[in-house]
Amino acid sequence: MGSGSSSYAPKTIYLDVDGKVQKVLFSRHCSPCDIKELLCSSSNIPRNTAIMMVDPEGALVSTDPTMPTNTPNSLYKVIPLSTGQLGEKEDMFQNVLSQVAEQFSRAFRINELKTEVTNRLAMLEKRVELEGLKVVEIEKCKNDLKKLRDEMTSRAGGRVNCPCKYNFSDDGKKLTPRRDVPSYPKYTLSQETIEALKKPTFDVWHWEHNEMLSCLEYMYHDLGLVKEFNMNPITLKRWLLGIQENYRGNPFHNFRHCFCVSQMMYGMIHLCNLQEKLTLTDLGILMTAAVCHDLDHPGYNNTYQINARTELAVRYNDISPLENHHCAVAFQILSLPECNVFANVDPEAFKQIRQICFYYMTMYWQAIITLILATDMARHGEILDSFKHKVDNFDFTNEEHVTCLKMVLIKCCDISNEVRPTEVAEPWVDCLLEEYFIQSDREKSEGLPVAPFMDRDKVTKPTAQIGFIKFVLIPMFETVMKLFPQIEEIMVQPLRDSRDHYEELKQIDDAMTEAQKKKTENMSLGGKKK
Repeated sequence: MGSGSSSYAPKTIYLDVDGKVQKVLFSRHCSPCDIKELLCSSSNIPRNTAIMMVDPEGALVSTDPTMPTNTPNSLYKVIPLSTGQLGEKEDMFQNVLSQVAEQFSRAFRINELKTEVTNRLAMLEKRVELEGLKVVEIEKCKNDLKKLRDEMTSRAGGRVNCPCKYNFSDDGKKLTPRRDVPSYPKYTLSQETIEALKKPTFDVWHWEHNEMLSCLEYMYHDLGLVKEFNMNPITLKRWLLGIQENYRGNPFHNFRHCFCVSQMMYGMIHLCNLQEKLTLTDLGILMTAAVCHDLDHPGYNNTYQINARTELAVRYNDISPLENHHCAVAFQILSLPECNVFANVDPEAFKQIRQICFYYMTMYWQAIITLILATDMARHGEILDSFKHKVDNFDFTNEEHVTCLKMVLIKCCDISNEVRPTEVAEPWVDCLLEEYFIQSDREKSEGLPVAPFMDRDKVTKPTAQIGFIKFVLIPMFETVMKLFPQIEEIMVQPLRDSRDHYEELKQIDDAMTEAQKKKTENMSLGGKKK
């Protein structure tokens, strides 16, 4: 992509397969396992067979992306290893390993140390679990007292609860309390991963859900949010698990998308040095809004909700129904004592985070609600225009300016896939189109209007992306670039390269369509002459 596209050029080697020359291409970013499978396939050797590769002089050649290239005049040969060879090497390796292990054990008293560490870990885990359970019990007592107070008020003639109040637990996915200590594996992030997390080039496709949860947990610790909000680490784990469980398995709007947006927000915080410009409360709002912004997304956008008059559209009076629903589910999870990461926050600070206000009320939009609602693309022009009027004289001490910046940042992160390298960004386009096609097929079957950019019979990948990149992404990121010039090389230039990439693809598609059209016309004329 852009100036770095040469790094993605495939590597070529030539093999001798039964006396014939076999050309093999592979990416420099392939894993050694993938390369071995490719070599087996090219040499008519069953997959998962242990192999070695030799040059014409019989010297071994490494089977990984760093292997030297050759020419058709200097062919490599792939040789399967026999079971005997493998067994002999394995036995020798096991003997050496056993001797080394025995020497280490004698020298460092490993068994005694292992027993001591295991005992200490068990004691620490028990203490952490007890502390976590204490917090849960305290919160439970507070809730019981509140319920009792409310009941006494209602009996004394106070206003009774409205019977039509929506119970989120009855709608679709239930929110399951997690009173146990979360058991997802704790991953120790390497220094390489920690540095990569801070960059827009991070490859979000290589991570399982548990690993993504550990990365999110690390981000909250690294930014100082756990300390700032006095979060119980066990509660943070439960909250993140609750978030993950309430993202549906849609092709696009799923937990990986949530992680993608959150990681980009974390990356922009570092890239733009926001720790020096915003408060920790602002950073917590940004990260939490990114994590929660698409909670329980049903896979059908606001246009479908409104046209089909779904329960969500009716409930929210056609005003950003999905975004309002994401907010509601986010705070429903936070209402569970065992998932309330803000339980220990000063009441006034939590009020800023928690306050749910809509624009038709005489109150202010605040914090997380404001940012999640800002992700509605129907408000894109309004929010960007507001930011354009402020950016030339931006004041980080002005609350209105900072709120507008936070809204633009969450929008940037939400639709930032094309900022990433092509091999990371392009699969997201396929996922989004798949979700679009599912919706448009349903709209057709229900007799509802279908947007052309979602119709499988009308849209292609290049046509879907070119307009979006040119008229939505680039103008927005270039406006942010006025405030943070450092994003041009890392974020804006990749968008320009992506636009050029899809325009080239469109030219190829158009040429092929025109050639096919002429061929059809010639065949038609030929038939008439006969």
